[in-house]
Amino acid sequence: MMSLPLEFDINGIKACQRNRHPLLFVDRVFDVIPGERASGLKCFSYNEWFFPAHFDDEPNVPGFIQVESLVQTFIMSFLSKEELRGKKTNFLSIDNVKFKRKIVPGDTLTIHATLKSLRRGIATGSAASFVGDAPACSADFVVAIPDILDQFKPKGAA
Repeated sequence: MMSLPLEFDINGIKACQRNRHPLLFVDRVFDVIPGERASGLKCFSYNEWFFPAHFDDEPNVPGFIQVESLVQTFIMSFLSKEELRGKKTNFLSIDNVKFKRKIVPGDTLTIHATLKSLRRGIATGSAASFVGDAPACSADFVVAIPDILDQFKPKGAA
């Protein structure tokens, strides 16, 4: 029997991953198939802490925040698995980052992330975001789950 995709509000997201305000950049996650995929939403209002400094005459979302929104949705594709909820994650690599449009106050990013593999505490995959139907940002990720990865490291190696 196939189960329905999962959905997480902000409290559910916080139960799965360790990001917190002011560095939590996904508001809702939906269409989650643990171990396969996740989609998320991030609504940007002018009240975000970074807009006055980036930039007061033309506010837009900094690139690192766009990438962080992507990866926070991506990690939900595996941290939504019961046995991985709340685990710490670390970037190993970010590749093929592409910015297609400026994100401004009032925009809502819809993010779609796909997990390609999860082996020995290393997750690989990609995510892409959109404002409406217009592509906004995309990237490929390799993310570690240190608690699991450490089990496979050689013991006593210098």
